[in-house]
Amino acid sequence: MNQINPQLTLAVTAFLNLEADMLDNKEYHDWLELWNDDGFYIVPVDHDVTDYSAAVNVAYDDKEMRELRVARLTSGDAVSTVGAEKTVRTVSGVRVLSEDNNLIAARYKYCLFENNKNGIRQFPATVEVKLSPLGDTFKIVEKVVKVMKSAQHLTTINYLF
Repeated sequence: MNQINPQLTLAVTAFLNLEADMLDNKEYHDWLELWNDDGFYIVPVDHDVTDYSAAVNVAYDDKEMRELRVARLTSGDAVSTVGAEKTVRTVSGVRVLSEDNNLIAARYKYCLFENNKNGIRQFPATVEVKLSPLGDTFKIVEKVVKVMKSAQHLTTINYLF
């Protein structure tokens, strides 16, 4: 069993809550600043895959793709982003899996709730994240969002998980 470091778990949880709040409030440019330049944002279709670069993914974004995604979300030009509704993200069950001086691995439960014209939709997920410590905060090295039923078509997704 891993030793629990309560201070580290609290700091990681605070960081993950900050990220969720930024996304709920559409602070996408600030969200980009949370990332390592070489980080990857991944939403896999198959949750058992370990080599995401060789698999089909809903998203497999490096820095350039994250920036392009944010540009699309903020431009108003994309039909899918016009009238984007409010979202609420919840973060719970944060568990630090491993830590060393350069990398922290954690796993947590996550749910995105979207209010749209058809009612409230929810997207529960398990998220695996790798964080690089930077002073009293972190940079995201990798974020893998394993959305339940991701093998089914995720329709009209106009936000980041």
